[in-house]
Amino acid sequence: MSIFKKLASETVVYGLSSVLGRVLNFIIMTPYLTRVFLREEYGVVTELYAFAGFLMVMFTYRMETTFFRFGSKEDTDLEKSFSISSLSILGTTLLFWTLLIGFSQPIASYLNYPDNNDYVIWFALIIGFDALTAIPFARLRLESKAFKFALIKILNVIINALMIIFFLEGCPLLISWGYDWVNAFYNPENRIGYVFVANLIASGVTFLILTPSLLKIKWKWDGALWRKMMIYAWPLLLVGLAGITNEVLDRILLMRLLPGDLLERQIKVGIYGGCYKFAVLMALFTQAFNYAAEPFFFRNANRDDSKAIYAKVAQGFTIIACLGFLCILLYIDIAELAVGKDYREGIKVVPILLLANLCLGLYYNFSIWYKLTDNTIYGAYISIAGAVITVVLNLLLIPWIGYMGSAWATLACYFTMTLLSYWIGKRYYPVPYPIVKMLGYVLFALLLYQVNLWFRTLLGAGTIQLLAANTVLILLFLGVTIWPERRALRR
Repeated sequence: MSIFKKLASETVVYGLSSVLGRVLNFIIMTPYLTRVFLREEYGVVTELYAFAGFLMVMFTYRMETTFFRFGSKEDTDLEKSFSISSLSILGTTLLFWTLLIGFSQPIASYLNYPDNNDYVIWFALIIGFDALTAIPFARLRLESKAFKFALIKILNVIINALMIIFFLEGCPLLISWGYDWVNAFYNPENRIGYVFVANLIASGVTFLILTPSLLKIKWKWDGALWRKMMIYAWPLLLVGLAGITNEVLDRILLMRLLPGDLLERQIKVGIYGGCYKFAVLMALFTQAFNYAAEPFFFRNANRDDSKAIYAKVAQGFTIIACLGFLCILLYIDIAELAVGKDYREGIKVVPILLLANLCLGLYYNFSIWYKLTDNTIYGAYISIAGAVITVVLNLLLIPWIGYMGSAWATLACYFTMTLLSYWIGKRYYPVPYPIVKMLGYVLFALLLYQVNLWFRTLLGAGTIQLLAANTVLILLFLGVTIWPERRALRR
């Protein structure tokens, strides 16, 4: 199997776990939750998962990427790298658990949930279990065990979805049938909390499945190796913190900067969070690609033609990402059925967020240079620049144009990071990316989207004629982008 086929096959397998999870969430759970929960309730879920994103970065401090680097070096023992990485995560997880659980009440009060310190405890446990499985999952990726990785991820998603339905539908039904024992653990007044409990159960099961891998750890500490790993990792921690700032800070700031009282802000955040799920459809491909590409780039770094390979990978990614961008937007009349009617006023953020996620995928391609050259500090600089843009634009735009300001801030952030990574990378690790072609794909996709808007005005939203016209636009994009590359694609 050629290396391109191997990358593509692994992307498909990783994508299967990501796609299935996101599809279950988007097609089943998002429509369900946006109909079961009031918008203000969904706003609470959206905000707390934003905070969880920050905690996950702190719990793992990008040790999985560090493990890729040291576990794939010829002069470093794979088992030793795995053991030191895992032991490091174990020690810090125990520390964070102690702090978060011990101070759960003041933390809950700060977050405006003084009566729900159990939320803090549940999230501490969820993130702790996820952190402890980060290195075993990374090892599966490094060893190209994509199917095992995908199966465990899919199981996690299925358990999570089933437990949510059990708590929100099954428990009330059992109580109505007279099964009083359910009252011992179920409180109908705390429906939001059971979304988090379901996540905790799924994360706990995943931890148990990967426990045999953790039991293989060699309990022999190598302080010299750990220091080298931390020197490599700490700039990546800054990258991770800046990255999660760019990804989720908008939901936290919206809750605090939008006009109106707490209830009104929760409603707006709920709408934004519901419609943000459409951008996740683009992000799932980006995530699947990144799962496969990061270890792939490290494995092939010593090849003579490695830079040519990276250029072709980036070109292929751009074509597929632009296709995804068009498919979502051109069939938005069908896709919007995935959220409740009360949430659809926020659909206008979707094109901006999709384009932002396309830029993020390009950034993943362009940013490999600082990881391969051990210049991770530049990754920190670029991500911090993006975070500054995110914070400043959110502070300026949210009071002015509401959650649309957050969407534009996200696009500005990822676009800037993509440009910076590309231009700085040309100096330290020049890769012959076909930039003109890649930019052409993006501009052509944007042009077809504008044609779609004209068709929408002419033919009417949701009509059969519009769907047929949009299908022609999709075929046109495929013909223009894929036909010139047919020989490379065939290879």
